[in-house]
Amino acid sequence: MVESGGTGRPRPDNEQSAEHPATPASPATDLAQTPDPGTPGPATPDAEPAPATSEAPAPSEAASAEAASADGGDAPQEPSTPGDDHGTTGANGVGEGETEAGAEPEVGAEPEVGAEPEAGQRVPPTPTPAPASVPALPKGPPPQRPPEQPRGGLLMGRPFGVPVYVAPSWFLVAALITWVFGNQLDRVLPELGALRYLVSLFFAVAFYASVLIHELAHTIAALRFKLPVRRIQLQFFGGVSEIEKEAETPGREFWLAFVGPLLSLVLAGVFYLAMQPVEPGTVPGVLLAGLMISNLIVAIFNLLPGLPLDGGRMLRAVVWKLTGKPMNGTIAAAWVGRALAVSVLIGLPLLTQSGALGSSAEDSVGMDTVTDALLAAILAAIIWTGAGNSLRMARLREHLPELRARTLTRRAVPVETHTPLSEALRRANDAGARALVVVDAHGEPLSLVREAAIVGVPEHRRPWVAVSGLAQDLTDGMRVSAELAGEDLLDVLRATPATEYLVVEETGEIFGVLSAADVERAFVKAMARPS
Repeated sequence: MVESGGTGRPRPDNEQSAEHPATPASPATDLAQTPDPGTPGPATPDAEPAPATSEAPAPSEAASAEAASADGGDAPQEPSTPGDDHGTTGANGVGEGETEAGAEPEVGAEPEVGAEPEAGQRVPPTPTPAPASVPALPKGPPPQRPPEQPRGGLLMGRPFGVPVYVAPSWFLVAALITWVFGNQLDRVLPELGALRYLVSLFFAVAFYASVLIHELAHTIAALRFKLPVRRIQLQFFGGVSEIEKEAETPGREFWLAFVGPLLSLVLAGVFYLAMQPVEPGTVPGVLLAGLMISNLIVAIFNLLPGLPLDGGRMLRAVVWKLTGKPMNGTIAAAWVGRALAVSVLIGLPLLTQSGALGSSAEDSVGMDTVTDALLAAILAAIIWTGAGNSLRMARLREHLPELRARTLTRRAVPVETHTPLSEALRRANDAGARALVVVDAHGEPLSLVREAAIVGVPEHRRPWVAVSGLAQDLTDGMRVSAELAGEDLLDVLRATPATEYLVVEETGEIFGVLSAADVERAFVKAMARPS
Protein backbone atom coordinates (compact mmCIF):
# COMPACT_ATOMS: atom_id res chain seq x y z
CA MET A 1 0.00 0.00 0.00
CA VAL A 2 1.09 3.53 -0.64
CA GLU A 3 0.79 6.27 1.92
CA SER A 4 1.35 9.57 0.21
CA GLY A 5 1.32 13.12 1.40
CA GLY A 6 3.26 13.32 4.62
CA THR A 7 1.77 16.62 5.64
CA GLY A 8 2.28 17.30 9.29
CA ARG A 9 1.81 20.17 11.64
CA PRO A 10 4.28 21.61 14.12
CA ARG A 11 3.40 20.96 17.71
CA PRO A 12 3.19 24.18 19.70
CA ASP A 13 4.78 24.77 23.07
CA ASN A 14 1.34 25.28 24.59
CA GLU A 15 -1.28 22.76 23.42
CA GLN A 16 -4.76 24.16 22.83
CA SER A 17 -8.06 22.59 21.96
CA ALA A 18 -9.45 23.39 18.54
CA GLU A 19 -12.98 23.46 19.90
CA HIS A 20 -12.51 26.78 21.71
CA PRO A 21 -13.02 29.75 19.42
CA ALA A 22 -10.45 32.46 19.34
CA THR A 23 -11.17 35.65 21.27
CA PRO A 24 -9.84 39.03 20.21
CA ALA A 25 -6.55 39.94 21.82
CA SER A 26 -6.35 43.11 23.84
CA PRO A 27 -4.15 46.08 23.16
CA ALA A 28 -2.97 46.24 26.73
CA THR A 29 -2.17 42.57 27.18
CA ASP A 30 1.24 41.76 28.61
CA LEU A 31 3.37 39.48 26.42
CA ALA A 32 4.33 37.54 29.49
CA GLN A 33 0.71 36.90 30.38
CA THR A 34 -0.40 35.90 26.90
CA PRO A 35 1.89 33.11 25.77
CA ASP A 36 -0.03 32.66 22.56
CA PRO A 37 -0.75 36.10 21.20
CA GLY A 38 -1.25 35.93 17.52
CA THR A 39 -0.71 39.43 16.36
CA PRO A 40 1.21 39.09 13.16
CA GLY A 41 3.13 41.83 11.56
CA PRO A 42 6.54 42.80 10.32
CA ALA A 43 9.29 44.30 12.38
CA THR A 44 9.98 46.74 9.56
CA PRO A 45 8.17 50.09 9.70
CA ASP A 46 7.08 50.04 6.06
CA ALA A 47 5.63 46.54 5.97
CA GLU A 48 1.92 45.95 6.14
CA PRO A 49 0.62 44.53 9.38
CA ALA A 50 -0.79 41.04 8.94
CA PRO A 51 -4.03 39.79 10.47
CA ALA A 52 -3.83 38.72 14.02
CA THR A 53 -4.54 35.36 15.54
CA SER A 54 -6.68 36.09 18.46
CA GLU A 55 -6.44 33.38 21.00
CA ALA A 56 -4.23 33.62 24.05
CA PRO A 57 -4.23 30.34 25.98
CA ALA A 58 -2.59 29.94 29.32
CA PRO A 59 0.89 28.37 29.25
CA SER A 60 1.26 24.69 29.97
CA GLU A 61 3.15 23.32 32.95
CA ALA A 62 5.72 21.94 30.57
CA ALA A 63 6.36 25.40 29.21
CA SER A 64 6.84 26.81 32.71
CA ALA A 65 9.26 24.06 33.58
CA GLU A 66 11.15 24.75 30.41
CA ALA A 67 11.44 28.40 31.34
CA ALA A 68 12.97 27.48 34.67
CA SER A 69 15.72 25.32 33.16
CA ALA A 70 19.28 26.17 34.14
CA ASP A 71 20.59 27.04 30.71
CA GLY A 72 17.45 28.79 29.53
CA GLY A 73 17.61 26.83 26.27
CA ASP A 74 14.56 25.77 24.38
CA ALA A 75 13.89 22.09 23.98
CA PRO A 76 12.27 21.95 20.56
CA GLN A 77 9.43 19.57 20.06
CA GLU A 78 9.22 17.18 17.15
CA PRO A 79 6.40 18.24 14.88
CA SER A 80 3.66 15.72 14.45
CA THR A 81 3.06 14.29 11.12
CA PRO A 82 -0.60 14.62 10.15
CA GLY A 83 -1.42 11.35 9.53
CA ASP A 84 0.36 12.12 6.89
CA ASP A 85 -1.28 10.42 4.31
CA HIS A 86 -3.26 11.54 1.32
CA GLY A 87 -4.99 8.49 0.07
CA THR A 88 -3.63 5.10 0.85
CA THR A 89 -3.23 2.25 -1.53
CA GLY A 90 -1.43 -1.00 -1.74
CA ALA A 91 -0.98 -4.60 -0.90
CA ASN A 92 -3.36 -4.59 1.99
CA GLY A 93 -5.60 -1.60 1.52
CA VAL A 94 -4.83 -0.23 4.96
CA GLY A 95 -5.87 3.39 5.31
CA GLU A 96 -3.59 5.91 6.85
CA GLY A 97 -4.17 8.32 9.65
CA GLU A 98 -4.35 12.03 9.10
CA THR A 99 -3.88 15.17 10.87
CA GLU A 100 -6.35 17.93 10.79
CA ALA A 101 -5.34 21.50 10.55
CA GLY A 102 -5.76 24.74 12.31
CA ALA A 103 -6.47 28.28 13.07
CA GLU A 104 -6.31 31.20 10.77
CA PRO A 105 -5.52 34.52 12.40
CA GLU A 106 -8.40 36.87 12.89
CA VAL A 107 -8.21 40.29 11.35
CA GLY A 108 -8.35 43.44 13.34
CA ALA A 109 -6.78 42.58 16.69
CA GLU A 110 -3.57 44.56 17.14
CA PRO A 111 -2.81 44.03 20.83
CA GLU A 112 -0.01 45.68 22.68
CA VAL A 113 2.17 43.83 25.09
CA GLY A 114 1.63 44.60 28.72
CA ALA A 115 -1.99 45.16 29.78
CA GLU A 116 -5.56 43.98 29.25
CA PRO A 117 -7.70 46.07 26.85
CA GLU A 118 -11.28 47.00 27.18
CA ALA A 119 -13.80 44.94 25.29
CA GLY A 120 -13.95 45.86 21.64
CA GLN A 121 -10.99 48.24 21.85
CA ARG A 122 -8.70 48.29 18.81
CA VAL A 123 -5.18 49.64 18.74
CA PRO A 124 -3.68 50.85 15.47
CA PRO A 125 -0.33 49.38 14.45
CA THR A 126 2.70 51.26 15.72
CA PRO A 127 5.93 51.33 13.74
CA THR A 128 8.80 49.49 15.39
CA PRO A 129 12.39 50.70 15.64
CA ALA A 130 14.59 50.43 12.59
CA PRO A 131 14.96 46.78 11.71
CA ALA A 132 18.07 44.77 12.23
CA SER A 133 19.23 42.76 9.30
CA VAL A 134 20.37 39.20 8.81
CA PRO A 135 22.23 37.62 5.95
CA ALA A 136 19.94 36.81 3.05
CA LEU A 137 18.53 33.30 3.02
CA PRO A 138 20.92 30.89 1.32
CA LYS A 139 19.80 29.60 -2.04
CA GLY A 140 19.48 25.89 -2.53
CA PRO A 141 17.34 22.94 -1.45
CA PRO A 142 15.31 23.16 1.77
CA PRO A 143 16.76 21.62 4.92
CA GLN A 144 16.38 17.89 5.19
CA ARG A 145 14.18 16.13 7.72
CA PRO A 146 16.20 14.78 10.65
CA PRO A 147 16.52 11.00 10.85
CA GLU A 148 13.26 9.51 11.98
CA GLN A 149 13.17 7.12 14.88
CA PRO A 150 11.59 3.71 14.35
CA ARG A 151 7.90 3.77 15.24
CA GLY A 152 6.67 0.41 16.44
CA GLY A 153 8.76 -1.81 14.20
CA LEU A 154 12.03 -3.64 13.66
CA LEU A 155 14.39 -2.19 11.07
CA MET A 156 15.11 -4.93 8.53
CA GLY A 157 17.17 -3.05 5.96
CA ARG A 158 17.36 -0.04 3.63
CA PRO A 159 16.79 -1.05 0.00
CA PHE A 160 17.27 1.96 -2.29
CA GLY A 161 17.98 3.97 0.88
CA VAL A 162 14.43 3.51 2.21
CA PRO A 163 14.15 1.90 5.68
CA VAL A 164 11.98 -1.22 5.89
CA TYR A 165 10.29 -1.95 9.22
CA VAL A 166 8.38 -5.01 10.39
CA ALA A 167 5.55 -4.05 12.75
CA PRO A 168 4.79 -6.26 15.78
CA SER A 169 1.39 -7.08 14.25
CA TRP A 170 3.21 -8.94 11.46
CA PHE A 171 4.28 -11.66 13.89
CA LEU A 172 0.64 -12.20 14.85
CA VAL A 173 -0.35 -12.59 11.20
CA ALA A 174 2.64 -14.84 10.51
CA ALA A 175 1.55 -17.12 13.36
CA LEU A 176 -2.03 -17.14 12.03
CA ILE A 177 -0.88 -18.00 8.48
CA THR A 178 1.37 -20.72 9.85
CA TRP A 179 -1.52 -22.28 11.74
CA VAL A 180 -4.09 -22.08 8.91
CA PHE A 181 -1.74 -23.20 6.13
CA GLY A 182 -0.39 -25.95 8.37
CA ASN A 183 -3.88 -27.38 8.81
CA GLN A 184 -4.35 -27.35 5.04
CA LEU A 185 -1.03 -29.16 4.58
CA ASP A 186 -2.21 -31.82 7.00
CA ARG A 187 -4.97 -32.72 4.52
CA VAL A 188 -2.72 -32.54 1.43
CA LEU A 189 0.54 -33.94 2.86
CA PRO A 190 -0.35 -35.86 6.03
CA GLU A 191 3.04 -37.59 6.04
CA LEU A 192 4.76 -34.33 7.07
CA GLY A 193 3.44 -34.53 10.61
CA ALA A 194 4.65 -31.66 12.81
CA LEU A 195 7.03 -30.51 10.07
CA ARG A 196 4.01 -29.04 8.27
CA TYR A 197 4.18 -26.01 10.55
CA LEU A 198 7.80 -25.36 9.59
CA VAL A 199 6.75 -25.48 5.93
CA SER A 200 3.84 -23.14 6.74
CA LEU A 201 6.16 -20.66 8.43
CA PHE A 202 8.33 -20.63 5.33
CA PHE A 203 5.21 -19.89 3.27
CA ALA A 204 4.28 -16.97 5.56
CA VAL A 205 7.76 -15.45 5.21
CA ALA A 206 7.78 -15.97 1.42
CA PHE A 207 4.32 -14.40 1.09
CA TYR A 208 5.39 -11.27 2.96
CA ALA A 209 8.55 -11.15 0.87
CA SER A 210 6.19 -10.91 -2.12
CA VAL A 211 4.31 -8.10 -0.36
CA LEU A 212 7.64 -6.32 0.20
CA ILE A 213 8.38 -6.58 -3.53
CA HIS A 214 4.94 -5.09 -4.20
CA GLU A 215 5.78 -2.14 -1.96
CA LEU A 216 9.24 -1.75 -3.47
CA ALA A 217 7.54 -1.30 -6.84
CA HIS A 218 5.64 1.69 -5.43
CA THR A 219 8.85 2.98 -3.84
CA ILE A 220 10.93 2.75 -7.01
CA ALA A 221 8.21 4.52 -8.99
CA ALA A 222 8.02 7.27 -6.37
CA LEU A 223 11.79 7.77 -6.39
CA ARG A 224 11.68 7.82 -10.18
CA PHE A 225 9.20 10.70 -9.95
CA LYS A 226 11.43 12.39 -7.33
CA LEU A 227 8.90 11.84 -4.52
CA PRO A 228 10.61 11.19 -1.18
CA VAL A 229 9.70 7.90 0.55
CA ARG A 230 9.88 7.95 4.34
CA ARG A 231 9.75 4.21 4.94
CA ILE A 232 8.15 0.86 4.10
CA GLN A 233 6.36 -1.04 6.85
CA LEU A 234 5.14 -4.65 6.82
CA GLN A 235 2.17 -4.97 9.12
CA PHE A 236 -1.08 -6.79 9.86
CA PHE A 237 -2.76 -6.83 6.46
CA GLY A 238 0.22 -6.34 4.17
CA GLY A 239 2.55 -3.42 3.63
CA VAL A 240 2.66 0.36 3.53
CA SER A 241 4.90 2.63 1.45
CA GLU A 242 4.89 6.07 3.09
CA ILE A 243 5.43 8.60 0.30
CA GLU A 244 5.80 12.15 1.60
CA LYS A 245 4.53 14.06 -1.44
CA GLU A 246 1.57 13.83 -3.78
CA ALA A 247 2.14 13.06 -7.44
CA GLU A 248 2.11 16.25 -9.51
CA THR A 249 0.05 14.91 -12.42
CA PRO A 250 -2.77 12.37 -12.81
CA GLY A 251 -0.56 10.30 -15.11
CA ARG A 252 2.09 9.91 -12.44
CA GLU A 253 -0.58 9.18 -9.84
CA PHE A 254 -1.95 6.39 -12.04
CA TRP A 255 1.39 4.71 -12.65
CA LEU A 256 2.51 5.11 -9.06
CA ALA A 257 -0.56 3.13 -7.97
CA PHE A 258 -0.59 0.61 -10.83
CA VAL A 259 2.99 -0.69 -10.52
CA GLY A 260 2.20 -2.50 -7.24
CA PRO A 261 -0.63 -4.74 -8.51
CA LEU A 262 1.25 -5.13 -11.81
CA LEU A 263 4.26 -6.59 -10.02
CA SER A 264 2.03 -8.88 -7.94
CA LEU A 265 0.56 -10.21 -11.21
CA VAL A 266 4.08 -10.74 -12.54
CA LEU A 267 5.02 -12.67 -9.38
CA ALA A 268 1.90 -14.83 -9.72
CA GLY A 269 2.98 -15.65 -13.29
CA VAL A 270 6.54 -16.45 -12.18
CA PHE A 271 5.30 -18.87 -9.53
CA TYR A 272 2.94 -20.47 -12.06
CA LEU A 273 5.81 -21.07 -14.48
CA ALA A 274 7.94 -22.44 -11.66
CA MET A 275 5.17 -24.96 -10.86
CA GLN A 276 5.27 -26.57 -14.30
CA PRO A 277 8.37 -28.77 -13.87
CA VAL A 278 7.51 -29.59 -10.22
CA GLU A 279 5.56 -32.71 -9.35
CA PRO A 280 2.13 -31.89 -7.86
CA GLY A 281 1.43 -33.04 -4.33
CA THR A 282 4.98 -32.35 -3.13
CA VAL A 283 6.14 -29.68 -0.69
CA PRO A 284 7.65 -27.47 -3.44
CA GLY A 285 4.53 -27.88 -5.56
CA VAL A 286 2.20 -26.90 -2.72
CA LEU A 287 4.34 -23.89 -1.75
CA LEU A 288 4.55 -22.60 -5.32
CA ALA A 289 0.81 -23.03 -5.82
CA GLY A 290 0.07 -21.18 -2.57
CA LEU A 291 2.38 -18.29 -3.50
CA MET A 292 0.86 -18.05 -6.99
CA ILE A 293 -2.68 -17.89 -5.63
CA SER A 294 -1.81 -15.45 -2.82
CA ASN A 295 -0.10 -13.00 -5.19
CA LEU A 296 -3.02 -13.24 -7.59
CA ILE A 297 -5.41 -12.40 -4.75
CA VAL A 298 -3.24 -9.45 -3.67
CA ALA A 299 -3.21 -8.07 -7.22
CA ILE A 300 -6.96 -8.46 -7.77
CA PHE A 301 -7.87 -7.05 -4.36
CA ASN A 302 -5.69 -3.98 -4.84
CA LEU A 303 -7.15 -3.32 -8.28
CA LEU A 304 -10.61 -2.79 -6.79
CA PRO A 305 -11.51 0.81 -7.71
CA GLY A 306 -11.89 2.41 -4.31
CA LEU A 307 -9.65 4.25 -1.90
CA PRO A 308 -7.47 3.42 -0.06
CA LEU A 309 -6.61 0.59 -2.48
CA ASP A 310 -4.30 0.97 -5.47
CA GLY A 311 -7.31 0.73 -7.75
CA GLY A 312 -8.85 3.66 -5.88
CA ARG A 313 -5.82 5.79 -6.59
CA MET A 314 -6.04 4.78 -10.24
CA LEU A 315 -9.71 5.81 -10.31
CA ARG A 316 -8.79 9.08 -8.61
CA ALA A 317 -6.18 9.73 -11.33
CA VAL A 318 -8.72 9.06 -14.09
CA VAL A 319 -11.34 11.41 -12.61
CA TRP A 320 -8.63 13.99 -11.93
CA LYS A 321 -7.59 13.81 -15.59
CA LEU A 322 -11.17 14.13 -16.83
CA THR A 323 -12.22 17.01 -14.55
CA GLY A 324 -8.90 18.74 -14.01
CA LYS A 325 -9.53 18.73 -10.24
CA PRO A 326 -7.76 16.25 -7.92
CA MET A 327 -10.39 16.86 -5.23
CA ASN A 328 -13.12 15.51 -7.55
CA GLY A 329 -11.08 12.37 -8.09
CA THR A 330 -10.58 11.90 -4.36
CA ILE A 331 -14.29 12.30 -3.62
CA ALA A 332 -15.30 9.80 -6.30
CA ALA A 333 -12.71 7.19 -5.32
CA ALA A 334 -13.41 7.60 -1.60
CA TRP A 335 -17.16 6.99 -1.97
CA VAL A 336 -16.50 3.97 -4.16
CA GLY A 337 -14.17 2.77 -1.43
CA ARG A 338 -16.92 3.09 1.15
CA ALA A 339 -19.24 1.11 -1.09
CA LEU A 340 -16.55 -1.57 -1.35
CA ALA A 341 -16.29 -1.68 2.43
CA VAL A 342 -20.01 -2.41 2.75
CA SER A 343 -19.75 -5.03 -0.02
CA VAL A 344 -16.89 -6.79 1.74
CA LEU A 345 -18.71 -6.74 5.08
CA ILE A 346 -21.81 -8.38 3.60
CA GLY A 347 -20.49 -10.25 0.60
CA LEU A 348 -17.46 -12.10 1.97
CA PRO A 349 -19.40 -14.18 4.55
CA LEU A 350 -22.11 -14.88 1.95
CA LEU A 351 -19.54 -16.12 -0.57
CA THR A 352 -18.02 -18.38 2.04
CA GLN A 353 -21.39 -19.81 3.04
CA SER A 354 -22.36 -20.40 -0.60
CA GLY A 355 -19.22 -22.45 -1.25
CA ALA A 356 -18.10 -20.14 -4.05
CA LEU A 357 -14.63 -19.89 -2.48
CA GLY A 358 -13.92 -23.61 -2.74
CA SER A 359 -15.49 -25.16 0.36
CA SER A 360 -18.96 -26.60 0.68
CA ALA A 361 -21.62 -24.81 2.66
CA GLU A 362 -21.76 -27.76 5.07
CA ASP A 363 -18.08 -27.28 5.93
CA SER A 364 -18.43 -23.52 6.43
CA VAL A 365 -20.15 -23.60 9.80
CA GLY A 366 -19.26 -22.99 13.42
CA MET A 367 -15.87 -21.41 14.03
CA ASP A 368 -15.21 -21.00 10.31
CA THR A 369 -18.30 -18.81 10.00
CA VAL A 370 -17.23 -16.63 12.91
CA THR A 371 -13.71 -16.33 11.50
CA ASP A 372 -15.00 -15.31 8.06
CA ALA A 373 -17.33 -12.70 9.56
CA LEU A 374 -14.51 -11.29 11.71
CA LEU A 375 -12.14 -11.12 8.74
CA ALA A 376 -14.80 -9.36 6.66
CA ALA A 377 -15.45 -6.84 9.44
CA ILE A 378 -11.73 -6.03 9.78
CA LEU A 379 -11.26 -5.59 6.04
CA ALA A 380 -14.39 -3.46 5.74
CA ALA A 381 -13.29 -1.24 8.65
CA ILE A 382 -9.84 -0.76 7.09
CA ILE A 383 -11.27 0.21 3.70
CA TRP A 384 -13.94 2.52 5.16
CA THR A 385 -11.46 4.28 7.44
CA GLY A 386 -8.91 4.68 4.66
CA ALA A 387 -11.50 6.22 2.36
CA GLY A 388 -12.53 8.72 5.04
CA ASN A 389 -8.91 9.58 5.77
CA SER A 390 -8.32 10.25 2.09
CA LEU A 391 -11.21 12.73 2.03
CA ARG A 392 -9.89 14.55 5.09
CA MET A 393 -6.39 14.79 3.68
CA ALA A 394 -7.75 16.12 0.40
CA ARG A 395 -9.50 18.89 2.33
CA LEU A 396 -6.26 19.61 4.17
CA ARG A 397 -4.39 19.96 0.89
CA GLU A 398 -7.02 22.42 -0.31
CA HIS A 399 -6.48 24.64 2.73
CA LEU A 400 -2.69 24.32 2.96
CA PRO A 401 -2.02 27.38 0.75
CA GLU A 402 -3.82 29.50 3.37
CA LEU A 403 -0.92 28.92 5.78
CA ARG A 404 1.45 31.78 4.94
CA ALA A 405 4.46 32.78 6.98
CA ARG A 406 3.82 36.45 6.20
CA THR A 407 0.28 36.50 7.61
CA LEU A 408 1.07 34.34 10.66
CA THR A 409 4.16 36.28 11.71
CA ARG A 410 4.12 38.41 14.88
CA ARG A 411 5.65 41.86 15.14
CA ALA A 412 9.04 41.83 16.82
CA VAL A 413 11.40 44.41 18.33
CA PRO A 414 15.17 43.96 18.51
CA VAL A 415 16.76 44.17 21.97
CA GLU A 416 20.37 43.80 23.01
CA THR A 417 21.70 40.89 25.02
CA HIS A 418 21.78 42.50 28.47
CA THR A 419 18.47 44.35 28.19
CA PRO A 420 16.29 43.67 31.27
CA LEU A 421 13.12 41.78 30.52
CA SER A 422 10.94 44.56 31.92
CA GLU A 423 12.55 47.12 29.62
CA ALA A 424 12.23 44.80 26.63
CA LEU A 425 8.52 44.31 27.33
CA ARG A 426 8.04 48.07 27.65
CA ARG A 427 9.62 48.59 24.23
CA ALA A 428 7.43 45.88 22.77
CA ASN A 429 4.34 47.61 24.20
CA ASP A 430 5.38 50.93 22.75
CA ALA A 431 5.96 49.37 19.34
CA GLY A 432 2.77 47.27 19.34
CA ALA A 433 4.94 44.15 18.99
CA ARG A 434 4.41 40.63 20.24
CA ALA A 435 7.89 39.13 20.09
CA LEU A 436 11.49 39.92 21.03
CA VAL A 437 14.63 39.30 18.97
CA VAL A 438 17.99 39.48 20.77
CA VAL A 439 20.62 41.23 18.64
CA ASP A 440 24.27 42.13 19.08
CA ALA A 441 25.75 45.61 19.06
CA HIS A 442 25.67 45.66 15.25
CA GLY A 443 22.01 44.67 15.04
CA GLU A 444 22.68 41.09 13.96
CA PRO A 445 20.08 38.67 15.44
CA LEU A 446 21.45 36.16 17.92
CA SER A 447 18.43 34.47 19.48
CA LEU A 448 14.67 34.58 20.02
CA VAL A 449 13.08 35.19 23.42
CA ARG A 450 10.73 32.33 24.19
CA GLU A 451 7.19 33.02 25.28
CA ALA A 452 7.21 30.11 27.68
CA ALA A 453 10.33 31.46 29.39
CA ILE A 454 8.76 34.91 29.86
CA VAL A 455 5.74 33.34 31.52
CA GLY A 456 8.00 31.59 34.02
CA VAL A 457 9.55 34.85 35.28
CA PRO A 458 7.54 36.59 38.06
CA GLU A 459 6.81 40.23 37.34
CA HIS A 460 8.82 41.51 40.30
CA ARG A 461 11.96 39.78 38.99
CA ARG A 462 11.78 41.01 35.42
CA PRO A 463 13.93 44.14 35.97
CA TRP A 464 16.80 41.85 37.06
CA VAL A 465 16.50 39.18 34.36
CA ALA A 466 18.32 39.73 31.06
CA VAL A 467 16.51 38.70 27.88
CA SER A 468 19.49 36.61 26.78
CA GLY A 469 18.76 34.13 29.56
CA LEU A 470 15.29 33.50 28.17
CA ALA A 471 16.24 33.11 24.52
CA GLN A 472 16.93 30.25 22.16
CA ASP A 473 19.99 30.61 19.94
CA LEU A 474 19.22 30.98 16.25
CA THR A 475 20.24 28.24 13.87
CA ASP A 476 20.11 28.32 10.08
CA GLY A 477 16.94 26.21 10.13
CA MET A 478 15.20 28.76 12.37
CA ARG A 479 15.44 31.49 9.73
CA VAL A 480 12.28 31.31 7.65
CA SER A 481 11.49 33.25 4.49
CA ALA A 482 8.42 35.46 4.70
CA GLU A 483 7.39 34.17 1.26
CA LEU A 484 6.96 30.55 2.37
CA ALA A 485 3.45 29.13 2.40
CA GLY A 486 1.58 25.84 2.53
CA GLU A 487 3.50 22.60 2.45
CA ASP A 488 6.82 24.36 1.76
CA LEU A 489 6.43 26.23 5.04
CA LEU A 490 5.56 23.05 6.92
CA ASP A 491 8.54 21.20 5.45
CA VAL A 492 10.89 23.89 6.75
CA LEU A 493 9.31 23.85 10.21
CA ARG A 494 9.45 20.04 10.40
CA ALA A 495 13.10 20.02 9.38
CA THR A 496 14.05 22.18 12.40
CA PRO A 497 11.56 21.73 15.26
CA ALA A 498 11.34 24.81 17.49
CA THR A 499 8.75 26.95 19.24
CA GLU A 500 9.67 30.22 17.48
CA TYR A 501 11.28 31.07 14.15
CA LEU A 502 12.84 34.27 12.81
CA VAL A 503 11.01 35.39 9.66
CA VAL A 504 13.07 37.43 7.23
CA GLU A 505 12.52 39.16 3.91
CA GLU A 506 14.40 38.11 0.79
CA THR A 507 16.66 41.12 1.38
CA GLY A 508 17.64 39.73 4.78
CA GLU A 509 15.69 42.24 6.87
CA ILE A 510 13.82 40.95 9.91
CA PHE A 511 10.09 40.67 9.27
CA GLY A 512 9.07 39.24 12.64
CA VAL A 513 8.75 36.02 14.63
CA LEU A 514 6.67 32.99 13.71
CA SER A 515 5.34 30.89 16.58
CA ALA A 516 4.70 27.18 16.09
CA ALA A 517 1.61 27.64 18.27
CA ASP A 518 0.15 30.08 15.73
CA VAL A 519 0.74 27.63 12.89
CA GLU A 520 -0.89 24.88 14.93
CA ARG A 521 -4.01 26.94 15.49
CA ALA A 522 -4.05 27.96 11.82
CA PHE A 523 -4.13 24.27 10.92
CA VAL A 524 -7.05 23.54 13.19
CA LYS A 525 -9.11 26.50 12.03
CA ALA A 526 -8.46 25.83 8.34
CA MET A 527 -9.59 22.23 8.69
CA ALA A 528 -12.74 23.33 10.51
CA ARG A 529 -13.94 25.22 7.43
CA PRO A 530 -15.82 23.27 4.77
CA SER A 531 -14.18 22.72 1.41
